[in-house]
Amino acid sequence: MRVVNIHEAKTHFSKLIDSVLHGHEVLIAMAGKPVAKLGPIEKKPQRKPGSLKGKIKISKDFDAPLPDEILEDFEG
Repeated sequence: MRVVNIHEAKTHFSKLIDSVLHGHEVLIAMAGKPVAKLGPIEKKPQRKPGSLKGKIKISKDFDAPLPDEILEDFEG
């Protein structure tokens, strides 16, 4: 991982972004101490609707009212 000071980061920001686009991370330091990390954003995998069809089962009474004992715990 490359470490650059703030002045160098400001001067060569475009080059640092190009490095990030190629998968590298860059630490930005102030007075020799790392203060920030410049890195690629991780892409989340696309969700596919219906991909769990047949793998889960929802009970027919899943939305039935809760028993009084449990409701009392919520209501105090």
